[in-house]
Amino acid sequence: MDISTIIESDTHFEGDTSASITTQGGGAAANVATWLAHLGEDAYLVSRIGDDAHGDALQKEFNQYGVRHSGIKHPDEKTGIVVILVSPNGERTMFPDSGSNSKLSSNDLPPLDGFEAAYISGYPLINPRSRANVLAMIDQLKSAGITLIIDPGTVGALQKIPFQTIYEWLALFDVAILNESEALFISQKSELEAALTMLAAITPVVVVKRGSAGSASIHEKNVIAYMPVEKVDALDTTGAGDAFTAGFISEWLRSKEIDSAMKVGGDNGRLCIQSIGARPPLGAIGKGK
Repeated sequence: MDISTIIESDTHFEGDTSASITTQGGGAAANVATWLAHLGEDAYLVSRIGDDAHGDALQKEFNQYGVRHSGIKHPDEKTGIVVILVSPNGERTMFPDSGSNSKLSSNDLPPLDGFEAAYISGYPLINPRSRANVLAMIDQLKSAGITLIIDPGTVGALQKIPFQTIYEWLALFDVAILNESEALFISQKSELEAALTMLAAITPVVVVKRGSAGSASIHEKNVIAYMPVEKVDALDTTGAGDAFTAGFISEWLRSKEIDSAMKVGGDNGRLCIQSIGARPPLGAIGKGK
């Protein structure tokens, strides 16, 4: 559950700061699932929630979006919460508490017949309490022949992880989608093209989200491609990267065309930043293409 605090003035630490506060569903994997549903895809969310009010609200929301899920609420566990501070320029700072998701395991996977691809957020790999179980889940998905896509997570979270461990994780995946700061940090390069080239030696398809600058990609160590995006005023950038990821996944699985996949991803991200929160508009499910 995302608790978004829209800051309306300079922050007065140890005092009061004027703000607007809203509560809405969040979480990287959940965001991607709802945007996939927005694009008309059949998405199943593998996640855990507590038997609490937040869990009830999230399940209701997933049902409204048409996102399939286990329907299980875990007693004596709490639903994960992220507190998000949104500055006047639309940028956000996040304070995550993974809650019940720390106990993710292979038991949370549905039967894998009929699934084409699996997106995995890097956060449960970064979390030492869920890491071993998630690696076991990845093994199961690979054994089932399912295309694996990862968003490694933020630089702030990844700083706790040795670079060699990050590279070992990336080598498990067919596609890596990350933002520019993450790409530069993980590759330990100072230029984007050098970062793309380095990362493409680990993961066959690498896509870098660049915010208002669009996106860039490299496929099977070939030519680097760039895709601009039409600029719009940002109300809240929360979830924009997840919206891009869903758009890219949907189009790339259909066409295997990098340029068109980046275009759909950029269009999704642009839509996301024009409203508060990380989810698509509920009235437009299945109308994104």
